[in-house]
Amino acid sequence: MISLSSKDKSSHFTFHPNPHFTFHTSHFTFTDMRIKDIELSNISRYRGELMGAAMLFIILFHVGLPRNDLFFGLRRMGNIGVDIFLFLSGIGLWFSWVKSHAPKARQEDAPQPFSRRYRAFLKRRFLRIYPAWLFVAALYYIPRFRPTTALSWLDLVGDITINWDFWLHDELTFWYIPAIMMLYLWAPLYMELIRRHPVYRWLPVVMVMWCILVQWVTPIHDLVGHIEIFWSRMPIFFIGINMGEMTRRKTTIDGTGIWMILLMFAMSLAASVFLEQTKHGQFPLFIERMLYIPLTVTTILMLNRVFRRTPDWFNATFRFFGSLSLEAYLIHSHFVLDYLPPQWSYWPTFLVCVVCTIPLAWLLHRLAAFTTKRLTDHA
Repeated sequence: MISLSSKDKSSHFTFHPNPHFTFHTSHFTFTDMRIKDIELSNISRYRGELMGAAMLFIILFHVGLPRNDLFFGLRRMGNIGVDIFLFLSGIGLWFSWVKSHAPKARQEDAPQPFSRRYRAFLKRRFLRIYPAWLFVAALYYIPRFRPTTALSWLDLVGDITINWDFWLHDELTFWYIPAIMMLYLWAPLYMELIRRHPVYRWLPVVMVMWCILVQWVTPIHDLVGHIEIFWSRMPIFFIGINMGEMTRRKTTIDGTGIWMILLMFAMSLAASVFLEQTKHGQFPLFIERMLYIPLTVTTILMLNRVFRRTPDWFNATFRFFGSLSLEAYLIHSHFVLDYLPPQWSYWPTFLVCVVCTIPLAWLLHRLAAFTTKRLTDHA
């Protein structure tokens, strides 16, 4: 330790061989100015709260607002809730896959073969989605069904089971459901690939390149450009899988990295708000969704610091809403928002939508859980 003292005994400096320092004066004291490290494990710790926040963002996005409103640009960015869902889902899937790969404690044999783990993985994922999805899809599509030919019946079955009009015609009514089911089909293949060959963690960069090809290479655009909303969400999902291992190992980031996080957050947020507020409809949407990649990750890291400081009741509220995120997504737009008076202003509409969605989502969640239990008990 090195000490420097002035003739004026009212102040002195004390230097330690570590990065912490103490500065004393007759008026104030600074102690330990080091910024706390960023714990990636908090992504898993606050996953429920983050899912709840993401669902609120999506409802904010779906509530109508005039184009000339000053809040329009920020409101248009509410669809980043989908990116947050996908990122957190990717991390959660990695946890599940690593757990399934480890041999059971009571067994001494090798882990189960890939094909068996793949089937078990899909069974768990689809049992979480399908009961709620089939109920809501039937409730939405059957009353609107007007049969004209035999193909009309096939179209109805396709919409209820896999929402195939999304893939065929970019029908966006419940687009997240077929998109996440397709990603579930691919995820185990990707996770096993990067487990065996980590270099393939760079594949999300290839996915970004693919988005560029889909947008501007005419033959590709004509073939699959109608599902751009799916292609441009793939990178953030697989980046989430990539970050799963760092989250599982409780990796930390140097606390001084918060300044880089704030810079990335500010740049991506400002760019996205500017594009939506001043150039809405004048740019390819995948450009904004590429900006959403750093914005999603930095938003999650910053929200973690918020939830670390908020009271338990606040976190529990977000966590409860997050546990109903699938059901709330299915219900809030076509079964709540569509029935609210269009003359209401933005914030009352949003608040009433949330209040009405929560009990309906809870009932759907209980119904889906009951159905899943009956299916698994008889399996």
